Amino acid sequence: MPNLLETRGLTAFYGDFQAIFGVDMQLQAGETIAVIGANGAGKSTLMRSIAGVIANRSDMILYRGEPIGSIDAADVVRRGIALVPEGRRLFPSLTVEENLQIGSYGKRDAGYWSLNTVYELFPVLRERRRNPATALSGGQQQMVAIGRALMSNPEVLLCDELSLGLAPVVIKDIYGAFAKIRIAGAAIVIVEQDIAQALKVADRVYCMMEGKITLTGGPAELDRADIHAAYFGASTDELA
Repeated sequence: MPNLLETRGLTAFYGDFQAIFGVDMQLQAGETIAVIGANGAGKSTLMRSIAGVIANRSDMILYRGEPIGSIDAADVVRRGIALVPEGRRLFPSLTVEENLQIGSYGKRDAGYWSLNTVYELFPVLRERRRNPATALSGGQQQMVAIGRALMSNPEVLLCDELSLGLAPVVIKDIYGAFAKIRIAGAAIVIVEQDIAQALKVADRVYCMMEGKITLTGGPAELDRADIHAAYFGASTDELA
């Protein structure tokens, strides 16, 4: 199958500092891939580059075969790629519903996702829709961030560190929503430090270390020792 999204020799910089080096990654329609690695491995920089937050050379990122590496973030959303950023980045002065509605401003086409379908996915948000978004629990705020991204009806959903700082039961609820998101038509890229969680949900896994891809393959193909070697700073206990 042709790739829905791919990077080709992607490099990214913060000023003079080079954060990622020659990253090749592929995502097919309907697929879920996970990008794992320790802090500082370059995972978030990869997501920010794909989302247009960091400008790159145009031909380093292809979406449906078209180069998009140099277009801005608003145009990336209109093309069909939405980012759930690390730390959620909700608007504290807005309600839950207002935060969700902001996601629809970049909507490219009519699609499955609307306020009603987001509330069906996360019923607690309907109950809290008039509350300030940042007054919610961490897990509920993460649901708002996911819902906001879905409101643009993306073909590609980029999820950066969804489980960071959340209780295991909350993480289970959030990842439980992914099956419906996939059924509704989105391919998903998940950035995770939790290796076990990544292996549970992904069709394929990319491991990054020091800005480079060090290992890739399907969860069933990857050997525990190889993952440990490729994951900078991980201990074997984290793979249990």
